[in-house]
Amino acid sequence: MNGLPGPSGWRPPLRRRRGGRPNWAAQPSTWRAARPALIADALKRASARPSGNWFVVAASREVRPGGPPFGRTVGGAEVVLWRTAAGELHAGPGICPHLGAPLRDSRVVCGTLVCHWHGLALDGGPFAGWEPYPAYDDGVLVWVRLDAVGGEEPTRRPVVPRRPAAGGALDAVCTAEGRCEPQDVVANRLDPWHGAWFHPYSFVDLTVVRAPRGEDDDAFVVDVSFRVTRRCVVPVRAEFTAPGPRTVVMRIAEGEGAGSVVETHATPLTGGADERPRTAVIEAVVAASDRPGFALARAAAPALRPLVRRTAARLWRDDLAYAERRWQLRASGRFPG
Repeated sequence: MNGLPGPSGWRPPLRRRRGGRPNWAAQPSTWRAARPALIADALKRASARPSGNWFVVAASREVRPGGPPFGRTVGGAEVVLWRTAAGELHAGPGICPHLGAPLRDSRVVCGTLVCHWHGLALDGGPFAGWEPYPAYDDGVLVWVRLDAVGGEEPTRRPVVPRRPAAGGALDAVCTAEGRCEPQDVVANRLDPWHGAWFHPYSFVDLTVVRAPRGEDDDAFVVDVSFRVTRRCVVPVRAEFTAPGPRTVVMRIAEGEGAGSVVETHATPLTGGADERPRTAVIEAVVAASDRPGFALARAAAPALRPLVRRTAARLWRDDLAYAERRWQLRASGRFPG
């Protein structure tokens, strides 16, 4: 890659790819390196890590201070969240304890959730059999603790991956849904070898330079170039880790945007006994850079977030097809792994 610094020492973020446009069919095959047992072992280790019964349910911005309630079904349990005008977060069952109205369709009046069927008011505390859920806002994502769904030893807070400092980062959150289980989403992310084959519009020159060797060495390390145009790329070294059973984190270790992360959270929408499971992929991109011009990107965040979300949504259209196919084969007993 070229991209030598100019007279002032400034180095452009883009590199002109040597060899011109990539040839998809000419790239080295990766199927031998992408050993099913290796991916399965990484998935098994991730699945055994505790979550404290915490589930990502939304982007922080989706639950607005003084705004309407936000609803999502997690593990078959209806959940409703809302904020007071001061930003205080509340969460609890999404079924009205009176006659079962969907509280996600109700209104927030002066910080109180008021059922639109008969006016039952909930201030976030226990009332008439309605018990609040522990909720946590990490500044990018909102989490809810559902002990009946998780079935683990509960913890006071979720395990939030290390991120760039909020004041110097740009974040965007994309949500997609597919017919699969969380493990199928996690398995997709623990297979970095498919990147340049399955997503040639985004990734080229991908090499897995190190695969996990066990619990104490559990990261996939990848050299890859992000495509910006047909010939211009941004080369980086990235690490993939799974800090929990439903979370995979990609962190840029070297190159442009070092320290930036992409967090992929797989939240089950249906219960464990459902024959047609559905999972929400809630993915947070938290980007940072030491370039002076990055402050302009942060200032333009409202305009840039939709672009980041569209890019992530395109990737997940493909990756959910991967995850759904994996679930279909597992459900039918034909999965080769």
